[in-house]
Amino acid sequence: MLNKMQAIRGMNDILPEQITAWQKLEAALRMLTRQYGYQEIRLPILEKTELFKRSIGDVTDIVEKEMYTFLDRNNESLSLRPEGTVGCVRAGIEHGLLYNQIQRWWYLGPMFRHERPQKGRYRQFHQFGVEVFGLVQPDIDAELILMTARLWAELGLQNRLSLQINSLGSASAREEYKKNLIEYFNQHQDQLDEVSKRRLQTNPLRILDSKNPELQDLIQKAPQLLNFLDEESDQHFTELQTLLKDAEICFVVNPRLVRGLDYYNKTVFEWVMTEAQGAQNTVCAGGRYDGLVGQLGGHATPAIGFALGLERLIDLLPPLNLSEAQSPDIYFINTGALARQQGLILAEQLRKALPNMSLVLDCSGAGIKSQFKRADKSQARFALILGDDEVKSDTIAFKDLKQKKPQETLQQAELMQKITQVLNS
Repeated sequence: MLNKMQAIRGMNDILPEQITAWQKLEAALRMLTRQYGYQEIRLPILEKTELFKRSIGDVTDIVEKEMYTFLDRNNESLSLRPEGTVGCVRAGIEHGLLYNQIQRWWYLGPMFRHERPQKGRYRQFHQFGVEVFGLVQPDIDAELILMTARLWAELGLQNRLSLQINSLGSASAREEYKKNLIEYFNQHQDQLDEVSKRRLQTNPLRILDSKNPELQDLIQKAPQLLNFLDEESDQHFTELQTLLKDAEICFVVNPRLVRGLDYYNKTVFEWVMTEAQGAQNTVCAGGRYDGLVGQLGGHATPAIGFALGLERLIDLLPPLNLSEAQSPDIYFINTGALARQQGLILAEQLRKALPNMSLVLDCSGAGIKSQFKRADKSQARFALILGDDEVKSDTIAFKDLKQKKPQETLQQAELMQKITQVLNS
């Protein structure tokens, strides 16, 4: 017996009974971007591996351990995208869209990381992201945070997520801070786990992001980057906090918030679940990456963005009545050769005349009892019943499946008016 084929571990099917929650969230995201004047951009899921190495960083966990990377037939190294920002920057440079221009873009789609699958973390996951290019003032930092806060309110999640912010300062400030951080952790190497010892040699700021409970006291006592900020970054961060307070956005300054990608500077922020702890409690994260466009070969361009994970957000949404949300308005039962032939044409005429109506035509050729069972199972509101006798008399039967009212017989010429009336009632 052949082995049953299954999806790749950590890459999940989204089934019809699950899709309504996704569609609801995606509709809210599209409405949000329209309200703020952002334009959609669609990008390849494959990029050259070098693009991610130059931007995310050679020694980050993503590049070292998590990317799906392979050689194609031309012996070129390609990778499935682990995030969306870098692709946006590459596209902006390639098509000449960033030089002396302000751009507001959004994207939505699958990303890929070879991580250990668990709740809230998958190897294929979906992100919605927003990227802004050409604006240097903290006003746009505040707008992106306000944008996310509006989304939480629209989804009824405003009390389940809390905002953390920090500033990573300039590159020179971070270098000075790194020296102090390395000196501090070198004095306590005996307390570090193996992962942190490796990070001490490659990317010491990532130690601050460790979730190891045994390291938390040591991390809390480490030097804080906020004490090393250059004057411009400090002023930028102060102004951002003022803007958020004026907008009545609650936040906590978290000096240990560093983000896992090398390209960030100045503002970084995360929205985290208030009732959850651990590595999977971040729902949305973002920050500035003013040096990335220049780093990838473009003109120096200030930039900021955020991304949120759809799977984690959907887990927070209240349950929907999914069967009712997906049920058709009408189930069209037809039995007999003439009825099957005319039913196909009549169904198309109804769909054309009433484009917002959902109609399922039974194409099984089964008996009328079996078709009625399918109609009940579909949870349609109404049924149309067409047999050969009805075709000959130019009539059609109409039945309310929810209220169990007696079946009516209508002239086919009256059908459009009847459907319009009941759907609007």
